[in-house]
Amino acid sequence: MLRFGILSTAKIAREHVIPALLDAGNCVVTAIGSRDLERGRETAQRFGIPEVHGSYDALLASPNVDAVYIPLPTSQHVEWAVRAAEAGKHVLVEKPLALKAEQIDAVIAARDKAGVVVSEAFMVFYHPQWRKVRELIAGGAIGKLRRIDGAFTYANRDPGNMRNQLALGGGALADIGVYPVITARFATGMEPQRVRATVERDPDFGTDRYASAVVDFGDFEMGFYCSTQMALRQAMVFHGDQGTIEVAAPFNAGEYDLASVTLHSVKRDRSEVFRFSGVRQYRLQAEAFAEKIAGGDVDLFELEASRANQKVIDAIFRAGEHEGWEAI
Repeated sequence: MLRFGILSTAKIAREHVIPALLDAGNCVVTAIGSRDLERGRETAQRFGIPEVHGSYDALLASPNVDAVYIPLPTSQHVEWAVRAAEAGKHVLVEKPLALKAEQIDAVIAARDKAGVVVSEAFMVFYHPQWRKVRELIAGGAIGKLRRIDGAFTYANRDPGNMRNQLALGGGALADIGVYPVITARFATGMEPQRVRATVERDPDFGTDRYASAVVDFGDFEMGFYCSTQMALRQAMVFHGDQGTIEVAAPFNAGEYDLASVTLHSVKRDRSEVFRFSGVRQYRLQAEAFAEKIAGGDVDLFELEASRANQKVIDAIFRAGEHEGWEAI
């Protein structure tokens, strides 16, 4: 059993990751650290976590912790991922890992020096619906892929929310724009070459509240938009010359909608629906992470893939400052 410590009582930890760790067959949560000790104790009592620490450093010093999960504000991810690795702990760090691709180099160096496993928590990477999409595209089910369309939006104007605080790494691209990029890269196995984009910032918060991008992969292009101030929507559609693939709940499967992949085939003149009931992508992420540490032959979202994904986001921000294409 991989013994996890949780750095902070963040909402995503309470609502998704801690329950997934407790449900996983090869993980256990042994400690939680919070700068608000009372909140730490409340969370520990809720989940039956035996150790509570009043600082993150104290948690990293615990001999009863093998790995840490870091759901801190984005601006603190790199610092604490490096410190955790230097303390000899394996690290699962919430996305986005960094605000710039070059910042990830320090995490890679710390990982390699300490000989630990460090992974960015892209839970969608572990959902079987995305393996099905990849399989269908690779098998020629929609012929030659020509275009991908994606969207991820929600409405949140709370000034106290970290997603609306520039200093903490808030904004639409960092929070949700990363998802169309990672899923497109994973499903196709291709890397984009250039982008052009529009980025709109909130006049009060300074964060990017809307971004629209065209991402050129060479043989095909992706168009997607994301926003923190639009009605809720999630969509990913892969359009080929012989069919299309639609993912009903591409990012928050089971919450936004039921997980399903629909293949519309021109060649077969019919549609097929692949359903994925009862899948818990956060649990699959936890189990894959623990299995990798135990020496298992499993796919894990590697830091090198994190860096490649962040390079695309960085290029979108640059492209949003001028007309025309920006190289990645």
